Amino acid sequence: MSRPASAGLRPWPFVVIFGIVSLLADVVYEGARSITGPLLASLGASATVVGVVTGAGEAAALGLRLIFGPLADRTGRFWTLTITGYALTAVTVPLLGTAGVLWAACVLVVAERTGKAVRSPAKDTLLSHATAATGRGRGFGVHEALDQTGAVIGPLVVAGILAVTGNDYTPALAVLAAPGIAAVLLLLWLRARVPDPLDAYENDGEPATGPPVRVTRLPRAFWAYAAFTGVTTTGLATFGVLSYHLVTRRLLAPDAVPVLYAGAMLTAGLAALATGWLYDRTGARTLAVLPLLTAAVPALAFAHTLPAAVAGSLLWGAALGMQESVLRATVADLVPAGRRATAYGIFAGVLGVASLAGGTLTGALYTVSVHALITVVAALQAAALILLATTGSRL
Repeated sequence: MSRPASAGLRPWPFVVIFGIVSLLADVVYEGARSITGPLLASLGASATVVGVVTGAGEAAALGLRLIFGPLADRTGRFWTLTITGYALTAVTVPLLGTAGVLWAACVLVVAERTGKAVRSPAKDTLLSHATAATGRGRGFGVHEALDQTGAVIGPLVVAGILAVTGNDYTPALAVLAAPGIAAVLLLLWLRARVPDPLDAYENDGEPATGPPVRVTRLPRAFWAYAAFTGVTTTGLATFGVLSYHLVTRRLLAPDAVPVLYAGAMLTAGLAALATGWLYDRTGARTLAVLPLLTAAVPALAFAHTLPAAVAGSLLWGAALGMQESVLRATVADLVPAGRRATAYGIFAGVLGVASLAGGTLTGALYTVSVHALITVVAALQAAALILLATTGSRL
């Protein structure tokens, strides 16, 4: 399946190198995100301000993809948007450590998340072309595993520097400039080697002939799939709610929470590899695993014993790994290349709305009754499985 590209770089090396780019970028922005709250607080921010700024950042990271996805399809500048987005992250994170005033730090937090929105639809489209040759599930799975490796390394690096420097945020964030620059340089090299992944991989190394085929509407199967994704994601709690339970129930000390988060990210990477391989062998039936994982999360994570709560948090990581690998691979299989970036933008919007709804729902139900929370999440996942079963023939 690994056909040679016209540029001389085979599909698997392309996927792996792109994954290393994501690994380096995750070291940068996950490292920064692990201390965003304390950093803003050190500049005088209240809990409300921290919530508003970080919420606005996540809204920008997901919502703006609805703009940059269609823009990528319309202009065809997939590499330009990808490189611009990564460069924005590489620049803003080190500057965050030197901001000095609250308003500047808030702007930089949102700007870093905007970089994620700029690059993601274009990046996923470029990656989808190479995974046409490697197997979409395995290709996206390997990429996500490398990505999550960076999500583990970044917070640990920052924690180590803070420990050495006595909680000085400036050097902790300044050191992240190195992996950011490396990511951009590696991306520029990759573009030089494979300027057109669509022709190099998905079109079997042959340039397209004749006028381009204009696809004005996304397939019905994509909308059915988006509905399934929205329902199952609505039942997935955020790690914020999980960690709140762990700390307030005194199951885990606050300084141990980042370690558990790193463990969840490691689990996400392993789950991406396993379910990606399974997706290439069994197709859309693999998607049924996600509602089962999601239903199990609250039953374990909100238990009153540490082993069960840790197990639930790790299952949460596995569900997240599926979201970032198999769900993205399915979009590429459902949507033609000419509308794929648009589809990724819409898909991110669905995930964003569902994640907001899920975080709000699980947080609200947790304060009322954990049993009610478990029941409602189970009902949502049952509905997701029914939706998948009734639309499965179109996927």
